[in-house]
Amino acid sequence: MSGCDEPVLGKAFNASTGDGSSNPDLRQRIEVLMTEQPYAVLCTQGGGQPYGSLVAFAANAELNGVVFATPTATRKYRLLSECARVALVVDNRAGYPGDISRIDAVTATGKALELSAGELAEEWRGVLIHKHPYMREFICAPSTALFRIDILRYLHVVRLQEVHQWVPPPPAPG
Repeated sequence: MSGCDEPVLGKAFNASTGDGSSNPDLRQRIEVLMTEQPYAVLCTQGGGQPYGSLVAFAANAELNGVVFATPTATRKYRLLSECARVALVVDNRAGYPGDISRIDAVTATGKALELSAGELAEEWRGVLIHKHPYMREFICAPSTALFRIDILRYLHVVRLQEVHQWVPPPPAPG
């Protein structure tokens, strides 16, 4: 999978990998965004056209997996079914409306996989419900699909111009 999604910035550009030991501050800043922000923009593509959709999401502790839910009768679901390569954009701009120097943003790239019924789906459904308990009915509805994104890399931006890349450890198979 790594061969199909090479980083735009090149493999050596401000790269940190794995457990974050080469740049623990970068991993921590990404973790704060991924755990504290409730919503993200999911970027999909179809017919040569990019699309952005707002999603409620939750990340796992390793930051190599993200889960979200979507109704099956939507363009978002159709696009995810046609092309699994996605990006997820998360930022904290709402917390700093008058100070762009304090805004952090991250783009997580990866591959989306629909989770069907089973133990793995229930585990990820629980992760999403834990972060968004008010959405339990929607998340568990028969007309809702659950997707996991296996994250390949994060591109973290601060002060609208400083870009750093972090590659999380690979997700466990399944």
